[in-house]
Amino acid sequence: MTPREDALALATRIAQGQISAAQAMAETLERVRQLNPTLNAVCLLDAELGLRGAAKVDAALAACRDDAERAALHARQPFLGVPMLVKDLATAATDLPSRMGSRYVSRIEGPLGHGIHWPVDSALVARWRRAGFIPFGRSTSPEMGISPSTEALAYGGPTRNPFNTAHSAGGSSGGAAAALAGCMVHIAHANDGAGSIRIPASCCGLIGLKPSRGLVPAGPLAGESWGGLAADHLLSTSTRDSAAALLATAGADAGAPYAAPGSLDGLMAALGRAADAPRLRIALCDTFFEGDAVHPDVAAAVRAMAARLEKLGHHVEPARPPIATLDLIRPLAHVVACGTSMGVARLAAQYGPIARDELEAVTWGAVELGQRVTGAEYLEHLAQLHDVGRRLVPFFERFDLLLSPVLAEPPPLLGRWAMNNPDFLDYRIGPNGLWRYSPFAPLANATGGASIALPAGLSQGGLPIGAMLTGQLGDDALLLRLSAELEASA
Repeated sequence: MTPREDALALATRIAQGQISAAQAMAETLERVRQLNPTLNAVCLLDAELGLRGAAKVDAALAACRDDAERAALHARQPFLGVPMLVKDLATAATDLPSRMGSRYVSRIEGPLGHGIHWPVDSALVARWRRAGFIPFGRSTSPEMGISPSTEALAYGGPTRNPFNTAHSAGGSSGGAAAALAGCMVHIAHANDGAGSIRIPASCCGLIGLKPSRGLVPAGPLAGESWGGLAADHLLSTSTRDSAAALLATAGADAGAPYAAPGSLDGLMAALGRAADAPRLRIALCDTFFEGDAVHPDVAAAVRAMAARLEKLGHHVEPARPPIATLDLIRPLAHVVACGTSMGVARLAAQYGPIARDELEAVTWGAVELGQRVTGAEYLEHLAQLHDVGRRLVPFFERFDLLLSPVLAEPPPLLGRWAMNNPDFLDYRIGPNGLWRYSPFAPLANATGGASIALPAGLSQGGLPIGAMLTGQLGDDALLLRLSAELEASA
């Protein structure tokens, strides 16, 4: 169900004159128009913006005197002419207002329509433009990005999974995943504060890398998001797309609170030599961290991934990280609530009072919880998250990577995680809370380490299941090399 070519292949065709950037954009716009009424993955479409950007690419190519100059332009812009959807949260793009998945924000009016209008591009968007991407629209997200399913009331209905439209495409980058898996686009922006890249990647059969903390810039309008839990990158259909986009955007921007970890030197060449790299020690956790069973289809898919890794010569050994899930999820929920409360307070200060019926019930619950948390309590929750990373040091001295499910079960039916529970803590960590659905992904957000979701198979019902490889801070290149090796061996 994914496009037959990746984003780099499309850029190559544009650079070589096999297709114009204007034609590629027009075809993308037509696919969105045809498919979006069913999937509800794109919440803002600016066709004129996309076509203007494509015309500039075509003009730049036409100005090249020969193939060598075209090749040089392509080398500088590896994603030359590739249409890009930006997630509908706080990633600033001057020509694309953000509605934040919110009915309140949707009522804010500006010169470009409804939503928050940004005074500058984020460093990430500016780097995308330099790499050749053409932003032309926004993909759907749950309100404020705080749900694992994209069902925001602001968009008039849920975002649907292309594999089965009765099921969730995941969240919070569900629109990006549905648009990519549904063949609207070749690549799409996503971000991840507790699994929001990797959850939709798993639900829609895609590749989703959550980069190391500080590797991808968050500025200039913010220093960090959710106490350093969140990171931006994208969803892709190939490892090389993810790697090339990371190379184009990685590195701290001016004033960043964190240094960019690790080195990406020689990454693209290393992808082609991944089979020659040293063999790895990989821990296999195919249960909850406490040992409880996950859904049998999920366990089977993760074990099949382990068997593939062993066949490639890697050492895979059953082992569980020495943490309890709620030791991770409980403090994370409080940090997310505080971040949500701060964000909503800033909106109210700038745009006016917010009525209760203008936010989803879960969002109000997060706001109210955040208002109750004292400064000392907030710092204690951050300390508990940092403690998780410290406790994992011996584990990652023994193993290079952790292999686990992304989710404890296949993609759920729509409505399962609708944002209608006014008790934010019950929604997250109650007996039937989402911690029993997504216990694994938040680990890398807490530690700041790199983590990648990879397609691992299908459930008995034909829904995608993802497996996840998680490393330490700066292990991004290692994860991408292993992803490329698995991809080549499929």
